[in-house]
Amino acid sequence: MHVQLNSLEGYRGKLNELSDREAMGLPAGYVALRHEQLFDSFRSLLSLTPEALSILCEDECRTLEERLAAGNLLALIGDPRINPLAPSMAIIPGGAAMLGTAPQEVDDIVERYKETGIIAEWIRKECPMFEVRLMPYAIGQYPVTNLEYWHFVRDNPSAELPTSWAFGRYPAEKANHPVHTVSEGAAEAYCKWLSEKTGRAFRLPTEFEWEFAASGPKRREFPWGDTFLQDHANTVETGLLTSTPVGIFPNGRSPFGIFDMAGNVEEYVACDYRPYPNGEDIEDDLVHSLGTYRIARGGSFTRLRDLARCRRRHGRYPRDIYVMGFRLAEDI
Repeated sequence: MHVQLNSLEGYRGKLNELSDREAMGLPAGYVALRHEQLFDSFRSLLSLTPEALSILCEDECRTLEERLAAGNLLALIGDPRINPLAPSMAIIPGGAAMLGTAPQEVDDIVERYKETGIIAEWIRKECPMFEVRLMPYAIGQYPVTNLEYWHFVRDNPSAELPTSWAFGRYPAEKANHPVHTVSEGAAEAYCKWLSEKTGRAFRLPTEFEWEFAASGPKRREFPWGDTFLQDHANTVETGLLTSTPVGIFPNGRSPFGIFDMAGNVEEYVACDYRPYPNGEDIEDDLVHSLGTYRIARGGSFTRLRDLARCRRRHGRYPRDIYVMGFRLAEDI
């Protein structure tokens, strides 16, 4: 079941003037969502071990409802995939990487996603195409979870609490969901803490590292290919409207086998916005509202499919619809 969304074509460039629900393309009234169908799936999985549930979570032959139920059960009983002091990392080989968007593609992209309300200047931030050389690096298999961030704040009681933790309460029932919404400063403080705890050199990925890890050497539009598919990522179109356990969209993995790079939560990178080499300096609503801002990548459960494109550059506007998380990178 998918939500029937309203077109935002008539509000191009004016999404921040709409309410959160309107900006998500949702109707004003109640909408039946996919999580309401989970109860039968829960019952059928109660006899499985944590290890069996973790395998089921990432089994592309199972339904999304089954994978979601398995992931939510693991949040309560302990997810063996999540080790706060030994995060699962994917190795990305170094070498030449072609990034960005060719200027002649902008109009076509805007036309393809016109019902999401995008305008050309948002896409021009991706221009032009350019080549960089990347050193080998590692990047998190999953975004950082609530469980991992909880270990950080227990060690650092004065650390920033995510606004998604209502009244500062750790959401144990979402232990294996990505942590959100935090500032880029909190994300960097977490990386510093984990580096000190483990003796390793964790950090946020650069913008170039993030894009290459998501799109691969063939420059995919989305981590899985060039066509948006609703059950490959947790965006508004999928019909959940909440975060989900990491790794339950196995069909949406990047070419390097990395999960959740197109949906669930947006992810901070290490870079503030600046034009690409020989690119145009775009002063959009984020610049006018915030001045300098940190780039975020990937879509989220509150955003439409245009933001799930691997090359899309975005940032955190001060509204609840912007749910920012992060994933780790590491020099190797």
